[in-house]
Amino acid sequence: MQDDILSQILKNRAAKRPFVLATNLTTGIQTIFYPSENNDLSSLDEMSREALVADQGRIVETDEGQVFLNVFNPPLRLAVVGAVHIAQPLVQIARLANYDVTVIDPRRAFASAERFPGIALSHDWPDEALVAFRPDRRSAVVTLTHDPKLDDPALVEALKSDAFYIGALGSRKTHGKRLDRLKEAGFSDADCARIHGPVGLSIGAKSPAEIAVSIVAQITAVLREAGSRAKAETPA
Repeated sequence: MQDDILSQILKNRAAKRPFVLATNLTTGIQTIFYPSENNDLSSLDEMSREALVADQGRIVETDEGQVFLNVFNPPLRLAVVGAVHIAQPLVQIARLANYDVTVIDPRRAFASAERFPGIALSHDWPDEALVAFRPDRRSAVVTLTHDPKLDDPALVEALKSDAFYIGALGSRKTHGKRLDRLKEAGFSDADCARIHGPVGLSIGAKSPAEIAVSIVAQITAVLREAGSRAKAETPA
């Protein structure tokens, strides 16, 4: 591996920047791709983007021969808004699923190191905390407080972001009122459809731990569905 390539890999990983290392299996030439979002992509750039979305390396055919695409994605992240009882098992399960978790709650008695040992905590107001969190395509956001003063500002910021998953705890009636408020704030039906509410897969969950399982299961389903779709769209 060339020294300049290795140096750039180390810098990218330290900065948590997503990229693909493309290695020509015939010539050994290596190139780093940062797949763009414009509509004028080279075939290898597009295949690199699809590999990043699928989060899976692959061998592809190009005009220059076979190329191995090695994916370097930053860690998956989860922002949990509301340090309530459901949040405690949720952060544990999410960590087991390899998420970097941040709990956001301005109520310090709830968001304490004693209740969430080893978890990053933010006591900023949820919208300010999410601006600092900067959700991206590797991020999920879940609101749990049932309090519109806390949940709504977080959802507004989440909807402005590229978060791959947004979920909100609450009954169907509560969620309907929540969507009405967001539409009054200027969000479209398509925007609001990004919010999974009531949050979690419908598995009959009742206890906090069961609800947490249903939430992580739904987050996983959404994440892997996007990856499967990208894989299916990859040129043969």
